[in-house]
Amino acid sequence: MAELTPPTKKTLIVISGPTAVGKTRLSIQLAKHFKCPILSYDSRQFYHEMTIGTAKPSVEELAQAEHHFINSRSIKELYTAGMYEQDAVSLLHELFKTHDYCIAVGGSGLYIDALCYGIDDIPSDPGIRKKLADRWKNEGLEALQEEVRKIDPDYYESADMKNPRRVMRALEVYEITGKTYTSYRTRPQKERNFNSIRIGLEMEQEKLYKRVDHRVDQMIQKGLLEEVKNLLPHKHLKALKTVGYRELIDYFEEKTDLNTAVELVKRNSRRFARKQYTWFRKNKAIKWFQSTDEEAVINYLESIKSK
Repeated sequence: MAELTPPTKKTLIVISGPTAVGKTRLSIQLAKHFKCPILSYDSRQFYHEMTIGTAKPSVEELAQAEHHFINSRSIKELYTAGMYEQDAVSLLHELFKTHDYCIAVGGSGLYIDALCYGIDDIPSDPGIRKKLADRWKNEGLEALQEEVRKIDPDYYESADMKNPRRVMRALEVYEITGKTYTSYRTRPQKERNFNSIRIGLEMEQEKLYKRVDHRVDQMIQKGLLEEVKNLLPHKHLKALKTVGYRELIDYFEEKTDLNTAVELVKRNSRRFARKQYTWFRKNKAIKWFQSTDEEAVINYLESIKSK
């Protein structure tokens, strides 16, 4: 009796890279080429209240391909990388019943690592979290940042250290376990019933920074100020501790003037782009392409497909 051939695994094409590099455009082109849906792993595009400042795909772009996870949550909901892992794996299980390929696109490294490799249940302690919040209030964020730099330099270099929650989370995990937050992200990966092909988009730094600045100007023109103003009652929520929102919240609270706030959005967006590069560059599975070389990406994927 002939031996049965095991079913071929389906394929998740993952597009990564810094903000403003052109990931949305490429994802839609690939979705059309492979006739497949797109999953976002941008942790702020999940929220339907945050549109302009998160650079979501336009209505026209969303209409060109089937999208998932964009506008799927409210800022009032707790939604973690672990929750995303469960939801995205479950969704892919259904999508792969009718598609050989799916595309994941975004810039939130922790979320795509959770999807591709799995994420551990990282311990937490409300008492320690409260103590760290008190320290933040009394000592300032810089003191906590310096502590993270000493105990977990990899996390310090790759994470957004302007985000107090991320700083305190790293210290909380270390205090509970004696292990770094990074160690929880580098454990053996979980088995998946699909293959992952990792694509990275890059661009010359000066050109990328100009694109970032131009995007911020466009956001202001499209009504970002009004969007942030409407969200002021929710300024305490985690989702709004985000570049493009926290700086303009300071403006509305008269902590700074508008020109300074906009320049800070640009500066912090450029810094965020560097952090994203640092995160993704550590993943040796990512094949890098210039952002404009879409044909080369398709040829590369087709060459793998034909093997």
